[in-house]
Amino acid sequence: MLSSTFERKAFTLLTCLFISSLVIAAVVSTKIISIFGFYAPAGVLAYSLTFIASDIISEIWGKERANEVIHCGFIALLAAICLSWAALHWTPAPFWNGQDGFASVLANTPRIVLASLIAYSVSQTHDVWLFHLLRKKMDGKHLWLRNNLSTVTSQLIDSTIFVTIAFYGILPVTEIILGQWMAKTAIALLDTPLVYLGVSVLKRQNRLCTAS
Repeated sequence: MLSSTFERKAFTLLTCLFISSLVIAAVVSTKIISIFGFYAPAGVLAYSLTFIASDIISEIWGKERANEVIHCGFIALLAAICLSWAALHWTPAPFWNGQDGFASVLANTPRIVLASLIAYSVSQTHDVWLFHLLRKKMDGKHLWLRNNLSTVTSQLIDSTIFVTIAFYGILPVTEIILGQWMAKTAIALLDTPLVYLGVSVLKRQNRLCTAS
């Protein structure tokens, strides 16, 4: 029972991290930030957290559970675009003067969320597929290599699709794609210890609970 309870809580926590990071990334990506001379949407860090969560879920619970989380994230993004549109167009109170600032953040959100939906569906599905393909070929070994190869290639796919749809005709697309992908690649390399830590803690706890 303890093992089952711990597993449920861990899976719920990782799913919450995945979905919350995904949705907030879509909202804050209206801002373009500078990272050591490269440019990227401000959601780059939040979105990168989704790959940490999905890789841990893939390693511990398998491909099917990881895909379930991806599907939940897709629904959450759809909800986000509907709710942001409703909030933006709802008649404001006569004494509230923040509509212009509110609109400056959310007005582009539908296009960004649409870009996120398409990029997310393709890149996350590719990430889970490649992660498990490499896991099979490597007999479950070399987690660091599987994590980085699947994440880096999937992030390139994601950056290309997302930036092109979200900012084509508005901002320099090629420069932002490069900047976002390089930032995500750096984060992917830095997050490897976190993936190892998460997997190690979950496996250790499961062994302890099973032994007891």
